[in-house]
Amino acid sequence: MSRTRLPLAALSLASLSALVLSGCSQSTDASKSKDAGDTAASASAATGKKPAPFSAGAVKVALVRQSGAGDYFEQWGNGAKAQAKALGIDLTVYDAQADNAKQATDLSSAINSGAKAIIIDHGFPATIQPEIDKAVKKGIKVVVYDVETATQGVVSTKQDDASMAQAVLDVMAEKVGKDAKVGYVNVAGYAALDKRNTVWTKELAAQGWKQEFKVGKVTDSTATDNVPLVSAALTQHGDVAGVFAPYDELAKGTVLAVQNKKLQDKVKVFGADVSNADIQQMTAADSPWVATAGTDPSAVGAAVVRTTALELAGQLNKTSVEFPAVAITQDFLREKKIENMDQLREALPALNLSQVSTADWISNVAH
Repeated sequence: MSRTRLPLAALSLASLSALVLSGCSQSTDASKSKDAGDTAASASAATGKKPAPFSAGAVKVALVRQSGAGDYFEQWGNGAKAQAKALGIDLTVYDAQADNAKQATDLSSAINSGAKAIIIDHGFPATIQPEIDKAVKKGIKVVVYDVETATQGVVSTKQDDASMAQAVLDVMAEKVGKDAKVGYVNVAGYAALDKRNTVWTKELAAQGWKQEFKVGKVTDSTATDNVPLVSAALTQHGDVAGVFAPYDELAKGTVLAVQNKKLQDKVKVFGADVSNADIQQMTAADSPWVATAGTDPSAVGAAVVRTTALELAGQLNKTSVEFPAVAITQDFLREKKIENMDQLREALPALNLSQVSTADWISNVAH
């Protein structure tokens, strides 16, 4: 969540299974389309000898997604596809787009497709757990991104949602001070958002903040559908100094609500995740969105694919990989005249995950 596209975490965000778009895409080619300002990734040359199974040619991998609204998920997918192409992976992409039953069916199809590995990007654990168990029993390598599972043998990858929330809330503490009245826009039941909520609860007490309201929902139009919820809350509690909305689609809706109520000079918004659209909204004139934190969704998608490749080659030697987040403020974006993710990557090298899950035989995609 973005993300997480929920980038986050990184819904991304972690396990934002209720995020909805329509349709399903399946592809074996790396996507050539990128958002404006997010140019095509480049791959470094591999110097080492490819291990099995990559030494025998293209390796079949399935990516089973539960993507949501916003460009976080598009960028994540673009990064994954680019890295797969660079590795010689024959990648088939399934996207249930908030239909939990369809994701279970997609996962079943992936199991029966002959894939050597399956990457699961977000999802509702109760729905897909039986299929995860089937995949592991069949000897298929399974790598999940922002999905909670207790199945032995599954590799877990995720944004560090606790560090993401803490980075933003540290800025919020500086901006609104102690004992302030605050608002909260979040939804329970999603792994990334629940982890961010844990940090919020701790910081709420530590700062002596008074939470005046909590609203929020996740739909196929999360940003739009949260505007009336936050607007109603602000009608009753227009004296809050700040609002924490720890998923960028929630933050976008909060920003619109604050602007509609003409409170942008009084109420500051603190979000999570980062994308081209987020940057544009944060740097817009009179925007109340003053801070976010996130990972580069393209870099995360690529790193998850590299993690899968190492697991297939027997070289990962770990069961979990986390991607650290960095804080990004409105002041920084405006000062550096940053308008898109390419410029942000250049200004914040910490977003580059090119050294995460790599080896000399991997043609590493950089963004």
